[in-house]
Amino acid sequence: MTTVYPFWLGGVAASMAASCTHPLDLTKVRMQTIKAAAGTKPPSMFFVLRKSIVSQGFRSIYTGLTASLLRQMSYSLVRIGAYEEMKRRLSQKGKPSSIQLLAAACLAGGLGGIAGNPADILLVRMTSDVIKPQEHRFNYSNALSGLANLAQQEGFKGMARGLGTNVTRAMLMNASQVGSYDLFKSSLLNKTIPVLDYQLHDSLALHTLASLLAGTFATTVCSPADVLRTRVMTSTSKDSVLHILKTSLQKEGPKFLFKGWTPAFIRLGPNTVLLFVFFEQLKKGWNAIAIETA
Repeated sequence: MTTVYPFWLGGVAASMAASCTHPLDLTKVRMQTIKAAAGTKPPSMFFVLRKSIVSQGFRSIYTGLTASLLRQMSYSLVRIGAYEEMKRRLSQKGKPSSIQLLAAACLAGGLGGIAGNPADILLVRMTSDVIKPQEHRFNYSNALSGLANLAQQEGFKGMARGLGTNVTRAMLMNASQVGSYDLFKSSLLNKTIPVLDYQLHDSLALHTLASLLAGTFATTVCSPADVLRTRVMTSTSKDSVLHILKTSLQKEGPKFLFKGWTPAFIRLGPNTVLLFVFFEQLKKGWNAIAIETA
């Protein structure tokens, strides 16, 4: 009999991972929103991270952590929980194909993108606030007060700001991260690493390797949508996504779509590893509880 896991289990695993990698997420957002002066190179990840610590102190790199946790308990909870439920239902009819799993991951990611959009706006705004002029700052003290402020001042339209790019990114992310993790995991299971003469079983080593490959793949696939989403959500104008895309391409060229790839990977790589390691361990723990109470 297949164990049915709680819907919220993925959200808890994602929150645990985000707590460890939040400073890198903050650095990625700031890199994507900083506009370098003409003729100069954009600041590096280490420069942005060091400047944040030097100018605002070590605690500043955890700015927006409450929004990050709120995001994981909405966006990640839905995208992972929905995917696991779809996968379970597909498995009842036989072994699901790779196409079915990717389609399920895309659909679940879209649902997660809708559920987590307000928290995503708060996260982007709170992590990039300090690099804006004082008159353009949002000054949210925490995620809950920010959510109330967003709802009161901007209403439904404000809470749905950037929804299209966010849902697109969420679908790409879930398919390229969660979907590819399952594919990498099943492909690598029982394979032998020649150099180490080590056979990969369903263990921590397999989970780590599969999640690292999934993180690399997801970073590359999601980078363009991630950059656009960040710029739309931090914009104080009412410019459309197409206008922002056109303007950015004219000023910075197509390379801007991969701006912040390095910190995105450095953040998403460990985040993906931690997410799936925590998730697999939480599932094992739930299995142990289920056996004891049976």
